[in-house]
Amino acid sequence: MPAYAALLRAVNLGDTNKVAMPEVRSLFSELGHEDVATYVQSGNVVFRSGSRDTDAISTELERAIEKRLGVETAVILRTAAELRKAVDGNPYARAERDPKKLQVLFLDRRPSAQAKRALDPDRSPPDRFELRGRELYLHRPAGSARSKLTIAYFERCLGAHGTVRNWRTVLKLAELTAALSRAGRPR
Repeated sequence: MPAYAALLRAVNLGDTNKVAMPEVRSLFSELGHEDVATYVQSGNVVFRSGSRDTDAISTELERAIEKRLGVETAVILRTAAELRKAVDGNPYARAERDPKKLQVLFLDRRPSAQAKRALDPDRSPPDRFELRGRELYLHRPAGSARSKLTIAYFERCLGAHGTVRNWRTVLKLAELTAALSRAGRPR
């Protein structure tokens, strides 16, 4: 049974899209997912599912969250292997020791080559970014508050929905889904 991380877009940020994590866990379980756990309050859910159809899982979760919790959100899924690949693929992780300066924007689809060309590498110096598949790695040495590399900018250019996670959260989600994968293997 595969392990997943569900990344809920824009929940529990300030006063918008408030959802209680116990309700989210309950909802996932009621939909038939197993070993459901949440990590911090920003919409990170790890679980195992009998389904390997990530599009169907995402759609089902989005509809259920809207119907039951009244929140319209994108649910972006990554498998344990995809999260491990995202961790291993970060081009900035070795040189930057402060995890607060690193983030990953997880996209719901792979952008086209034309969309990639629309990105301006000089939009917000000294910030840097690199797109690899469905992950866009961000290095923002001065922090994200004043950066012009916003989710809205990337979504507009890339024609995809996304949600950002800080580096510590990415590492923890990779760890949690890896543990779920190992626990779910037949002996």
